Amino acid sequence: MAYETLLIEHADGVALIRLNRPKALNALNSELLGELAAALAEIEADDSLGCVVLTGSDRAFAAGADIKEMSDKSYAQMFRMNFFAKAAQAIEGFRKPIIAAVAGYALGGGCELAMLCDFIIAGENAKFGQPEINLGVSPGIGGSQRLTRFVGKSKAMDMVLTARQMDAAEAERSGLVSRVVAVDKLVDEALSAARKIASLSPLAVMVNKEMVNQAYETTLSAGVLFERRLFHSLFAFDDQKEGMAAFIDKRPADFKGS
Repeated sequence: MAYETLLIEHADGVALIRLNRPKALNALNSELLGELAAALAEIEADDSLGCVVLTGSDRAFAAGADIKEMSDKSYAQMFRMNFFAKAAQAIEGFRKPIIAAVAGYALGGGCELAMLCDFIIAGENAKFGQPEINLGVSPGIGGSQRLTRFVGKSKAMDMVLTARQMDAAEAERSGLVSRVVAVDKLVDEALSAARKIASLSPLAVMVNKEMVNQAYETTLSAGVLFERRLFHSLFAFDDQKEGMAAFIDKRPADFKGS
């Protein structure tokens, strides 16, 4: 499928998706979000792809949602369209890992899109923020909820109420991003991590992703039980036998996804 707002490459079991609205600093509009949902559906169905890297440009991952598209809409229109929901649900329900490679601005919807991914690798020039209050509105793609879980109430409240931006160094200290690298190394670093993930058992990868996500949705005791039962279930797969045999034999594992 051809896309107008995305550039997509496949190599070594990884799909690299670049947001491609350069004149709008990759602002998120309905077309881009719809195409992203469609692209993820295609990748989900492709067994040759085991991981996704989502990135923008060196100047902006995504500078926010497209204000021009929203400014004249009524409450009834936003409610009826369930604005932002379809793309967010497509990412939330995507079973393969998504790594956000963030350089430049990740503001508003851009910050929320990055947080929807499984983890974030940031370039040294990355700037994260939820400036919606400057427009008389609020985050609308989970920003108030995910940011609070990632960085704590005090920092999240500061950013949401004052529109203060967080640089890459603070984002790493606060747990928002997993690592910070030079901008010119950003995509290579993310692709390297994605290739590692794609080389592993796809069943184990999906199960491990579910386990970590469950930690945000349940109590500790219920989460530990969920983990243990999924750990037990992995012994039903050939990949578990291959992985452990390869370790004992001191050779690379040959995972088949079965």
